Amino acid sequence: MVSAAYSVGATRHGAFALASNHFCRGWKASVCFPISQAWMGSCSSVAMRHATSRSRLIVQASNSGVSNLNASLVDSTLLAERITVLVIGGGGREHALCYALNRSPSCDAVLCAPGNTGIAQSGDATCILDLDFSDSDAVIVFCRKRGVGMVVVGPEAPLVAGLVNDLMKAGIPTFGPSSEAAALEGSKDFMKKLCDKYNIPTAKYHTFTDPVEAKQYVKDQGAPIVVKADGLAAGKGVVVAMTLDEAFEAIDSMLVQGSFGSAGSRVIIEEYLEGEEASFFALVDGENALPLESAQDHKRVGDGDVGPNTGGMGAYSPAPIVTEELKHMIMESIIIPTVKGMAAEGCKFVGVLYAGLMIEKKSGLPKLIEYNVRFGDPECQNVLWTIE
Repeated sequence: MVSAAYSVGATRHGAFALASNHFCRGWKASVCFPISQAWMGSCSSVAMRHATSRSRLIVQASNSGVSNLNASLVDSTLLAERITVLVIGGGGREHALCYALNRSPSCDAVLCAPGNTGIAQSGDATCILDLDFSDSDAVIVFCRKRGVGMVVVGPEAPLVAGLVNDLMKAGIPTFGPSSEAAALEGSKDFMKKLCDKYNIPTAKYHTFTDPVEAKQYVKDQGAPIVVKADGLAAGKGVVVAMTLDEAFEAIDSMLVQGSFGSAGSRVIIEEYLEGEEASFFALVDGENALPLESAQDHKRVGDGDVGPNTGGMGAYSPAPIVTEELKHMIMESIIIPTVKGMAAEGCKFVGVLYAGLMIEKKSGLPKLIEYNVRFGDPECQNVLWTIE
């Protein structure tokens, strides 16, 4: 059940909306505090009634000049025109998205590029194997040819590359952030600097491009310590080094040997936090944030939670450690300041904001480890089962 909506300088009326017209425009925001079990004043009474009764999520095309996308909690008598949705990606996350979209009363058909065998056999979507989603022009031509009413981008790479920017310029409503806003995931250094500027709790850190300087910093700080590739590394660019030698090896691997290519040309050396990891998801339209649910994934490759981190081998939701009180704290201290900060920087974030958190053992308080700018995989497969 949705317990609260969080508004950041909301000026719009009506139900909660996810607007696709979200390029960086220097928008300034102010924070409005949440009201428990209710929507903020920017939301309609219809939306409030259905939010508290686990209403369905309806996608509507906006009537405004630019092709805006509104995802609104509305009365079932106000269903949107049924549309064809194109899902970009081919993993378990995309299968979960296709499954959920296929059951929406506002969805006429679901296409998935490229999709996978499981999606094709399940009948949850029609797989489009020959569409190269790295080619924005090809995606635009396809959408116009097939009458696609909305595109949902699953993976992070096309978001960072600017697929949403290109589709929106072509007037095609798209769920996901612009490339500028996707820098929250595309560059850990960008994310850390945003945390510094807007007082978002995170581990202390330093950024390096010189391996000698990075190793000296590690020596000064001591182990255990965390070494991260700055860019996208498919969930494998983080090394939790329990010894100095492990940290030195990770630094050499990224900065000297180039094991992650340009993604590892800059590294973040980060304080080791002791506690329990959890993931938290929120829908964001640039000025409002709607909490979804928490999750935890099985991160380390070996039995007994040992070995290197993986891209995810399974997950469960909700995370037992994320209580209602902690959810409120995460929204207040992490999600809302991020939404406000991105807007103040001129890059409104629209889409799913996925916070990777550490619940510190010593204090019991959440700290931000990293941001993802899309649903996680495998977490999406669990989280979508917890909502209608």
